[in-house]
Amino acid sequence: MAEDSKLVAEAKKITIEPAHFSYTERDVILYNLGIGATEKDLQWTYEGDDEFSALPTFGVIPQFDASSSIPLDWLPNFNPAKLLHGEQFLSIKAPIPTSGELVSQARLLEVLDKGKAAAVTSVVETRDQSGNLIFENQSTVFIRGSGGFGGQRTGSDRGAASAVNSVPHRTPDAVVEEKTSSSQAALYRLSGDLNPLHILPEFAAIGGFNKPILHGLCSFGISGKHVFQNFGAYKDIKVRFAGVVYPGETLVTEMWKEGSKVIFTTKVKERDTVVLASAAATLQDDAAKAKL
Repeated sequence: MAEDSKLVAEAKKITIEPAHFSYTERDVILYNLGIGATEKDLQWTYEGDDEFSALPTFGVIPQFDASSSIPLDWLPNFNPAKLLHGEQFLSIKAPIPTSGELVSQARLLEVLDKGKAAAVTSVVETRDQSGNLIFENQSTVFIRGSGGFGGQRTGSDRGAASAVNSVPHRTPDAVVEEKTSSSQAALYRLSGDLNPLHILPEFAAIGGFNKPILHGLCSFGISGKHVFQNFGAYKDIKVRFAGVVYPGETLVTEMWKEGSKVIFTTKVKERDTVVLASAAATLQDDAAKAKL
């Protein structure tokens, strides 16, 4: 394995302040609604329900400020407009509190020189007030035009976080179609990602899109909900963002159970385009035995 370039080694020494996240049951409901839960799903939309809970992919929300606080301006030719969210891995380490105070600590994990781009992977650990680890997130972003600084070109094996998750050559075990609402991005952004790319047409146009696009992590949450509804609880989930979704389009999640893993792929029905690839969730032990 090649050593980090001096530039990357120095960047890994930058101190990143922990990010605090305070939330209530209302924030959990807002997130659940943002990824398509409805008034029929009382366990996700009514705080008085005996089974009231956050959908598992809520784990990407408390860490958002921490992961976006990692400085990237040390990269050559850094331009935030050239940044693309490439992959997301979420590991759920403990039952998810439906309200509380959490603290997230981010650090640079890996920076790869892809020639014409840089691939930057950060890790964020989110803990409760007692120091118990609740979530670990690993996010990879690609910054076009920021390559050529030397150092590692290929990433290390990070287990489930970097698995290829090839789709099996057989019919899916489950397929779920869900039409997003034209206001899906307007709702989802209230959970913390206020990037104007998802609401302002003129800003989307600068990015080369003919209208605002849905948050990648919203599609991730919708598909994660489909996996949860069909196969039960999981301890981690990973996706690669392979294409854009426009609010109002229909997401089709195709799922294959392979042992304790559910491999899935998500397409936009209207354009027959894959938007989530190399994706899988590792089921919790009891869920892996119970379903199928």
